[in-house]
Amino acid sequence: MISLITNPIIISVILLCVLCLCRVNVLLALIITSVIGGVIGHISLSDVMNIFINGMGGNSETALSYILLGAFAASMTHTGLAPILSMKIANVIQSKKYLLIFILTGIAILSQNLIPVHIAFIPILIPPLLAIMNKLKIDRRAVACGLAFGLKAPYIMIPAGFGLIFQGLIAENMIQNGMEVAKNDIWKSTWILGLGMFIGFLVAIFISYRKPREYRNLEVNTSKNNEDLHLNKNHYITLAAAVLTLIVQLWTNSLPLGALVGLSVIFGLKAIDHDKMDKLINEGVGLMGYVAFVMLIAAGFASVMKATGGIDSLVNTITPYMMSSKIIATALMLFVGLFITMGIGTSFGTIPILAVLYVPICIKLGFSIPSTIIVIAAAAALGDAGSPASDTTLGPTAGLDADGQHNHIWDTCVPTFLHYNIPLILMALISVMIFK
Repeated sequence: MISLITNPIIISVILLCVLCLCRVNVLLALIITSVIGGVIGHISLSDVMNIFINGMGGNSETALSYILLGAFAASMTHTGLAPILSMKIANVIQSKKYLLIFILTGIAILSQNLIPVHIAFIPILIPPLLAIMNKLKIDRRAVACGLAFGLKAPYIMIPAGFGLIFQGLIAENMIQNGMEVAKNDIWKSTWILGLGMFIGFLVAIFISYRKPREYRNLEVNTSKNNEDLHLNKNHYITLAAAVLTLIVQLWTNSLPLGALVGLSVIFGLKAIDHDKMDKLINEGVGLMGYVAFVMLIAAGFASVMKATGGIDSLVNTITPYMMSSKIIATALMLFVGLFITMGIGTSFGTIPILAVLYVPICIKLGFSIPSTIIVIAAAAALGDAGSPASDTTLGPTAGLDADGQHNHIWDTCVPTFLHYNIPLILMALISVMIFK
């Protein structure tokens, strides 16, 4: 028990969670806990920093993907496609409230895989639709759950766009920690987690939040008028660039290359003037740069944890407490994953941290490759749809709270936490029994 309490990985992870929950910036928290964990593991300060910096390169492709996709999202915003789409949706919906929720959920799905702009569309698309939601008395918690499903489930199930990043991270970190797996095999196991989330989505909109909810009709500033609702040449060029981005990433298995081709089409065919190139790149860095740096820092943290030698000690210490039961082991790993992701707020940044711990444990207990994939994916995703610091919750609130009538914690975080984390846990436990 003493060896467990003094293990540098345990101390680092607990300290990391405490710092994040105390609202210490996650980048600083990761650096601080890396240094402390390394020193506890009897590594000198200079060596800790060298290992940390060298380890950051492990997620360099992921970070580059985020930066380029941020620029791509900014370029899509500048063409005005989102406001046009919101007004066209308003003209189609009329009194069909469930149709509106499904359309917004579908657009969120496309934002992760087909047109990878992430959450950038929400603050532009949602505010013009709030008046219609008020008229139909739609409970915005249902919309928040729909948007969260669209932002989260696709990257778990679909190997394109952000799904390619997420699943690639799982494959790369499993390989780095001693378990060989192909990137294209990840979705063949994780689809069952997406199915669980879909069930949670249906429960949210048809059961939990089906009753009408009254909102005040407050004015929201939307500057588009009817003269701007027609698609022009620049819009079609941008859409073509999005399609090419998808084709290239699927063909080459490289999301950065796909995003680069998309940007080249947009600027090459002058859908956006060249003199705005620097501005768009800066906006892309502002939009996705923070997440990119979290990826880099998390990889450095994982490298230091490996170098401490605490992994083997942790695995040997914790295995007897799991009583060689895969169900108990899975439940414990999911709980730890939930705890970490709630603090960090990003499932992508959690993967390198979890893989360092979980892959050796899974190997020790004889988990199959599909079971290991599911445990890591579920443990990383847990808490993302419920963390106050997660894009999955911050995005929906940014649009639904445009008139100040949507609470971030109680109307976004709590509903998404309950409706998605419970199904993820249940599906992961069932899957481990199936994929022996």
